Amino acid sequence: MKLKKQDIYKALETITVPGEGQNMVESGALKNVVTFGDEVIVDITISNPSLQAKKKTEVEIMKTIHDRVYEKAKIKVNVKVDAPAKPASNVIKGKSIPGIQNIVAVASGKGGVGKSTVTANLAVTLSKMGFKVGILDADIYGPSVPIMFDVENERPLAVNIDGKSKMKPIENYGVKVLSIGFFTQPNQAVVWRGPMAAKALNQMIFDAAWGELDFLLIDLPPGTGDIHLSIMQSLPITGAVVVSTPQNVALADAKKGVAMFQQDSISVPVLGIVENMAYFTPEELPENKYYIFGKEGAKNLAEDLQVPFLGQLPLVQSIREAGDIGRPAALQTATVLEQAFDTLTKNVVQEVVRRNDSLPPTEAIKITTMAGCSAVK
Repeated sequence: MKLKKQDIYKALETITVPGEGQNMVESGALKNVVTFGDEVIVDITISNPSLQAKKKTEVEIMKTIHDRVYEKAKIKVNVKVDAPAKPASNVIKGKSIPGIQNIVAVASGKGGVGKSTVTANLAVTLSKMGFKVGILDADIYGPSVPIMFDVENERPLAVNIDGKSKMKPIENYGVKVLSIGFFTQPNQAVVWRGPMAAKALNQMIFDAAWGELDFLLIDLPPGTGDIHLSIMQSLPITGAVVVSTPQNVALADAKKGVAMFQQDSISVPVLGIVENMAYFTPEELPENKYYIFGKEGAKNLAEDLQVPFLGQLPLVQSIREAGDIGRPAALQTATVLEQAFDTLTKNVVQEVVRRNDSLPPTEAIKITTMAGCSAVK
């Protein structure tokens, strides 16, 4: 049977375009029909980008032609999606926090990858470069920043700021620090539900006399949970740094960490990925590199996810020793570690500058679709 174009057009007038309310001919969605004997090719453009809409359109066209024109017709449907341009991330300008220029969240999908160590050394390197820096230790259940800065026995004092009582952060190595570890005993477990933890963080953020800061680094707990949402609901995060080790087990979780920040409802720019414990170099063989946890796994992940790769940090015994005695390894001079942390920090600063040049300030997110995740006020 020889098919006719006018019969095809008439049949397709009975189909409504997904999400538009008009039939395919009236709406202009039907772009072209080609017939050759019992074969027909239909070119159509829709604005709904979902796979379900594309499949529904294709099935409806084939069924309608079979039912209304010729049941044995050989049909090919070319569905093109022409969705309206999606606005760039963070197009809504968020309100700035007085005195704090940039808020950088340091996260990891998995625990034990050295996130707090990276945060501490990033902070002291920024301070060495002349920036005013603070750290908020948001790892409520495992605060380690006070130990790394040798201030675990200190307690924040109350100061009067504009008639209000504020907490004065503890300062060492040019870095201001606040942590839940200052308010608990060393052997005391923090057994809190999410709302209580969020309230404590809220106090350390807004009831603190941070003063003027170029960078406030937030050491987030591992994973993608309630604390992360509370922080991002409370603060306009400039960007996120994700820390991972090279092995597949850690990379799988780091990928989820990146995905959390990139969700439409969160939309925090990912400044890049750091590969910690990238290789081991013995002190007696400084030219040798042993890839204990795999080679360049986090670097390859950054390429796959199309986010910046911020640098590699070696697995060196003195990094651990420096953290344990409360003097971050980046404070060393003329060492491989100082060079590695300098490179990492310069890359972070560069990405922050690039992000601020290309995007307006991030807004504190408003999550309204998740039960139990009310915004922190």
